[in-house]
Parts: sequence; structure tokens; C-alpha cells
Amino acid sequence: MIAIVDYGVGNLFSLSSSLRALGMETEVTRDAGRLRSAGKIILPGVGAFGDAREKLDGTGLVPILREEAARKPLLGICLGMQLLFDRGFEYGEHPGLGLVPGQVVSLREDLEDRTLKVPHMGWNSLDIVRDDPLFKYFRDGEYVYYVHSFYARDCGASTLGVSRYGNVAVTGAVRNGNVWGAQFHPEKSGDAGLRLLRAFAEL
Repeated sequence: MIAIVDYGVGNLFSLSSSLRALGMETEVTRDAGRLRSAGKIILPGVGAFGDAREKLDGTGLVPILREEAARKPLLGICLGMQLLFDRGFEYGEHPGLGLVPGQVVSLREDLEDRTLKVPHMGWNSLDIVRDDPLFKYFRDGEYVYYVHSFYARDCGASTLGVSRYGNVAVTGAVRNGNVWGAQFHPEKSGDAGLRLLRAFAEL
């Protein structure tokens, strides 16, 4: 069973629907026991880093997620991926979960071309920089769907894939041990995204 963490900021319906369409048993939950019994965990997220971390703290699940990440696959998606890092700088500085080394910073501040729109929204190709089982069914350069204004930086050792946006190499996918992250939305990325979710389910 794949457990999707419900802490009030995720796009839960489309994600669970995508997994069920793949024939995967899935459950949306904030119950610690269900997270412990799950084979894999997905941490979704939409919104601002600090607010999401506060809501996640409110569930009491932070220590559970850290414990379970040491023994089973965990995938963070969009803001859920950003929360995996050491810290985020959206409307101040906020601690992350510390599961992937690096920090989450403003995309706008790093763009040299000020005419480029932020949030970075829409389809962009994902260039694989390190092979990984997550890409078992995914081809280098396939297009995925992004919606974000902040991105992970200083995480080269964990980076699996990047997408170019102006001068910025946007960190698109990461891995550190049992922990994976996707800045884009696999559940909104058509067939390519579904194939990536299938690979995660088979880890």
C-alpha cells in the first residue's frame, strides 16, 4: 500500500486517482500507524514552505516520516519535495525535514532574464543527470509539468534530473537514500508522469 500524507496542503485527489489508475493500492491518511504499515509514502504539497511545515508539525507526523524514510521509499512532490531539504527561504527562513541536503530558494532572484514569468508554470523537459530506478520507464528529455516559484539549490550530490528555465538549472528530481523528490507534478504530467509513478511504486 502507498500512503499519501494528508496534512492539509496537498493535491490529494488527482494524485490518489493517478495511482489507482495504475492499479496501485493507495490510502490518504494522517494516521501514524497507517504510515508505518505502508510499503511506501508520498508527501505531496501545494502552497508556501513555512505554512506547510507548520501544518505538518501540527499533525505530529514529522518524527514518523523521518523514521520511516530510513526504512522504506518516500517520495516528495512539488512543495512536498521542497520540505525534504534542510531549509526553505520563502517568506523568511524555515526548517525543512533534513532528509536531503540543500536549501530551497527564490527562483526569481536567481533568474537573469527578468522577463521570464515566476511562478515557473507549464511543461518543461527533464534532463536526466544521474540514472536511477525512478527513471525505469522514463526517457531523457521527456516533458513534465511544473508550478513553482522556489527551487532546490546546493544539492548537486542528490540531483537526478534538471530542467532549464532561462539561466537556471531547476532541480527537477532528487534522491538521498530511500528518499526521492520531484519538483514537477507527476500526476499532472500525462503518460510520462504516470510511468514515473509506476516506477516509484515498484521500488
